[in-house]
Amino acid sequence: MVVPLQMSLIPLLRLYTTIDLNGTFLGVWLAHTGFGLPLAIFLLFGYIATLPGEIIESAHVDGASALTTFTRLVLPLSVPVIASFAIFQFLWVWNDLLIALIFLGGEPKNQVLTQALMELNSSRGNEWQLLTAGAFISMMLPLTVFFALQRFFVRGLTAGSVKG
Repeated sequence: MVVPLQMSLIPLLRLYTTIDLNGTFLGVWLAHTGFGLPLAIFLLFGYIATLPGEIIESAHVDGASALTTFTRLVLPLSVPVIASFAIFQFLWVWNDLLIALIFLGGEPKNQVLTQALMELNSSRGNEWQLLTAGAFISMMLPLTVFFALQRFFVRGLTAGSVKG
């Protein structure tokens, strides 16, 4: 979370070029995963640390293994924070143009939606009706994801905060 994404693009691009991941969606996926993990760890640790220890202790007394305790207790209780992180991560990945431009390049076969909108802007800059239609279409999926996970969003953001 301390190192900005832009600082590591050149070394990461060199690494991807040497292992032949440049221009693939796997490279973009790995970059987004690597830069999304610190936020995920920060949010999940902050939330799971606030869960009462008595619940986990009682599960161990009842004979539950660590995996059973995690899958049957911790994971269902962590749904709000997981949904909040899913919204943040999805919106970051969906709207990201920089990583797509650097790691996928400008080839039409590998374009993501933000690259297509940028190309539409440069090729048809005077036809604003096409740009607004494209922007509206690109907003439909993020809005759907947000409204589907909205009920968890506020609970997940306030989870782990100081309660008075």
